[in-house]
Amino acid sequence: MATMDEMYQTLIIEHDRSPRNFKALEAPTHHAEGRNPLCGDEVSLDLRLDADGRIAEVGFQGQGCAVSKASASMMTTAIQGKTVDEAMALFDSFHAMLTGKTADKEILGKLKAFEGLAVYPMRVKCATMAWHVLKESLGASRES
Repeated sequence: MATMDEMYQTLIIEHDRSPRNFKALEAPTHHAEGRNPLCGDEVSLDLRLDADGRIAEVGFQGQGCAVSKASASMMTTAIQGKTVDEAMALFDSFHAMLTGKTADKEILGKLKAFEGLAVYPMRVKCATMAWHVLKESLGASRES
């Protein structure tokens, strides 16, 4: 029987090889880009919010390591249909989990696959880059 670590590694590899929502959106309501100059990871994130403030559609493009790409892929599936506040709660919990702070792991679901990266600071940057781009994208809508 496979260990939890092996199952999580398999999940990350699968999302790297077959990322979900790997596309540009035609008419995004929100857009942001991010780049990690230390390793070359890049992500471009498009969101379309509906009239009720829910994330109706999400897409990302970019290049990077398996962790970066898998995190972006899993993030897009996790935030689909969520409100901005719900997406930010996921961001807060995901970031807290990887930085050794108290996290609401119950809401993370499969995103807990990244928990083991907390001991590798450079990998934490890879895993959280797309999430910071999400926060930047949605932050603009909160200020207007």
